[in-house]
Amino acid sequence: MSGNFIHTFIDEDIAEGGAYYGKKVHTRFPPEPNGYLHIGHAKAIFVDFGTAEKYGGLCNLRMDDTNPTKEDVEYVDAIKEDIRWLGFDWGDRFYYASDYFEQMYDCAVELIKKGLAYVCELSGEQMREYRGDISTPAKSPYRDRPVEESLDLFQRMRNGEFEDGKMTLRAKIDLASGNFNMRDPVIYRINHMAHHRTGTKWCIYPMYDFAHPIEDVIEGITHSLCTLEFEAHRPLYDWVVENISAECRPRQIEFARLGINNTVMSKRKLRALVEENYVSGWDDPRMPTICGLRRRGYTPKAIRSFTDQIGVSKVNSTVEYGFLEHCLRDDLNETAARAMAVLDPVKLVITNYPEDKTEVFEVENHPNHPEMGVREVTFSRELYIESTDFMEEPIKKYQRLYPGNEVRIKSAYIVKCTGCKKDESGRVTEVYAEYDPATRGGNTPDGRKVRGTIHWVNAADCIDAELRLYDNLFTDPEPDTGDKNFLDFLNPESLVIKTGCKLEKSLLDAKPDDRFQFMRQGYFCLDKDSSQDKPVFNRSVSLKDSFKRS
Repeated sequence: MSGNFIHTFIDEDIAEGGAYYGKKVHTRFPPEPNGYLHIGHAKAIFVDFGTAEKYGGLCNLRMDDTNPTKEDVEYVDAIKEDIRWLGFDWGDRFYYASDYFEQMYDCAVELIKKGLAYVCELSGEQMREYRGDISTPAKSPYRDRPVEESLDLFQRMRNGEFEDGKMTLRAKIDLASGNFNMRDPVIYRINHMAHHRTGTKWCIYPMYDFAHPIEDVIEGITHSLCTLEFEAHRPLYDWVVENISAECRPRQIEFARLGINNTVMSKRKLRALVEENYVSGWDDPRMPTICGLRRRGYTPKAIRSFTDQIGVSKVNSTVEYGFLEHCLRDDLNETAARAMAVLDPVKLVITNYPEDKTEVFEVENHPNHPEMGVREVTFSRELYIESTDFMEEPIKKYQRLYPGNEVRIKSAYIVKCTGCKKDESGRVTEVYAEYDPATRGGNTPDGRKVRGTIHWVNAADCIDAELRLYDNLFTDPEPDTGDKNFLDFLNPESLVIKTGCKLEKSLLDAKPDDRFQFMRQGYFCLDKDSSQDKPVFNRSVSLKDSFKRS
């Protein structure tokens, strides 16, 4: 992991000793289990786990399940799977925030006893009304409620005697603070909703700003790494740590969250895409979720390279989606085996090739990595080629098949086009050519120049497949800014399904994690919808790299 300002702070803490002297650097990744992780979370994962890794420290995985509204065990399992797939492990340090509900309650009682918290009966609407502004302090008629009365009411809140919204517990800090997060924030609210782990044991739940620092203290976290929106909440984080009985004094450090154009990363909006069937699920390859990227064919190395190269900053910015694709392309160019696939097939008949003859060519799986071996590709009289590789009347600089022109059939022979056959509508149904037997392997013993090379598959044993071509899910680079309705910018061309594609037979042995460069088409991987009778491949990324490095 590249050095950044977080490491500078940690280096200073280690050098100064104090609370961190003699302790391992200890971080945590605390996702809320109310949705699937996305590429923005991947950055946080690399920051949290990568920082611990850099310093030989520890990183906990903690489910921040203090809000029972949308949490589900399905998301917990998916989060674990995604983190492991990215290459990180938390050992035996897996926790739930809900494990600490009793301790959080005790901390709240401690604050009440110290005169630093009180039960407030203002409604949400009244709190907003009494919040004040920069020149006007907030107010609460319950701020000076006696300690014993607040203790009694808080116990009764826990016992379930009051309805939702009837009372809250507020920290007693500073009603005139210029930081509105410090104007006696709510730290507990009533919610009579069953929790996915604790059931109906609790009907009061801590607010995140109160729970978070307590969780960090309990787990012995030294550095609590958060995204930038928590910067204004840091004084409250520190206030909680300073006013509860705690030996550990974590330091909160904020970094900019990841923004990528032509997508959305709000869990609420991603959930809407799934639940309203705009996509096929959380792992739809158009989604920015980690499971969606994985299904599309992204690799952990490509995602790590992406997050490492964009760096860790204190300033929010938006990264081009093209750069994420660039990082994947760099990885797959080195690691993906080569194969041939024809997306829009037309038959090529080599008229002077024996009808009963079949040849086998050994073709390298990767031009730069002989250790990846070779595969056998069969060749016979009838092949499939791309329909765009033939033009009866060629345009300027067209180097492929047209009557009288020669091209290389990749790794096989040089052929000269002699004509074509059309149906009643004028569509070309067959292309005709003659091969030169002296050019086996695509060689030209006489030294003649042949500029065009086209890919192909053998019609006799190729396999039929479905190929799914993906593009950005949204047409607008910033679909969810301002007053925009992100659903208005869904890209109708974000998924193009090509059926009747012809693939070389070696791809019958493809496995889900295998990735291929289909010559001239892009990088592809096998999709989970595949069957033996109907292979389905997803295009992970095109061959062309439109990203411009500055």
